[in-house]
Amino acid sequence: MFHNKTSFEEARQRMVDRQLAQRGITDERVLQVMREMPRHQFVPEDLWDMAYRDTPLPIGYGQTISQPYIVAYMTQLLHLTPDDRVLEVGTGSGYQAAILSRLAKQVYTIERVAELARHAEQVLREMGYDNIHFLIGDGGYGWPEAAPFDAIIITAAAPEVPPPLTAQLADGAPLVAPIGPTGYQDLVRLHKQGDHTQVEYLTPVAFVPLVGEHGWRDQDQAE
Repeated sequence: MFHNKTSFEEARQRMVDRQLAQRGITDERVLQVMREMPRHQFVPEDLWDMAYRDTPLPIGYGQTISQPYIVAYMTQLLHLTPDDRVLEVGTGSGYQAAILSRLAKQVYTIERVAELARHAEQVLREMGYDNIHFLIGDGGYGWPEAAPFDAIIITAAAPEVPPPLTAQLADGAPLVAPIGPTGYQDLVRLHKQGDHTQVEYLTPVAFVPLVGEHGWRDQDQAE
């Protein structure tokens, strides 16, 4: 299929109108960023025809880029301001980090698969993003040197919210994550208030698993 700038812009506009605005995404900043962000640049070129469909897509190494609606929904739940510092666990393609970087002051993103992390960093640097910081490692431990964070987003499923991440939240800050067993989770939003946390259960989702000390171990995934 022949691609040009106009065809991608039209596809993004349809995506925002039909998949996001009509399904309850009301944050105008989120809608505008999703309207402008070239999602096709974050997926393999042979999937560009599918880049703006309402579906996750494979990006290699058993990982996926989430469907646009879920990206927008999770982002909207964070209620970001231009002064916020955000931690993302699970860089993946880099698309979610790019969205966050347009809405917050600084984004810290962690990816366990080194090849994905390096590719995402290359793509984002080439696109001119300079407020995204990259770390290769077990995202369940967070990024203590950069904490506390004004928001945390986990883009892989864990049995529970990793305790180190809760500890790295600023007081009153939200954490959004898919929590539950492999194949079926609930999207939750947690708020930290002093020594207590408040948890909202929002909607069923299905994410790839968070692998590591606070998710699932490598040997568990092989079984």
